[in-house]
Amino acid sequence: MRWSRKGEPSEDDGWYYCVKHGTVEPAGACAAKDRLGPYATREEAEQALQRVQERNEAWRQADEGADG
Repeated sequence: MRWSRKGEPSEDDGWYYCVKHGTVEPAGACAAKDRLGPYATREEAEQALQRVQERNEAWRQADEGADG
């Protein structure tokens, strides 16, 4: 993993939301099976669960529309 001078991961590595710990972490901090991402910014990673909920709801509505 490459780090910037600001102590953040490089843009290539991105940020991840760790579902195991409920935290935003740089690449490589936790196992891939426990992460959502990568996200371009820490702020985007902080919204990961909200995005998951929004997408799940959209897919649920699409499925209901296809069924009926």
